[in-house]
Amino acid sequence: GNDFEEIEKALKEAETVNKPVAIIANTVKGKGVSYMENNVSWHGSAPNDELYEQAMKELNEELAKLI
Repeated sequence: GNDFEEIEKALKEAETVNKPVAIIANTVKGKGVSYMENNVSWHGSAPNDELYEQAMKELNEELAKLI
């Protein structure tokens, strides 16, 4: 669920099936943010301004690795 190549592969395969399809993604909550990753208490919660800035910095660093 956090691997874009696997998601793309699953979507392409689903297009070849001539019936309804479900794709189940096993994801990591908060993936890419150090203080949120695998911490269920953040599910449905919002960070304060300081933690938001930290999260955006970490996510932008991860994004830069992908491009």
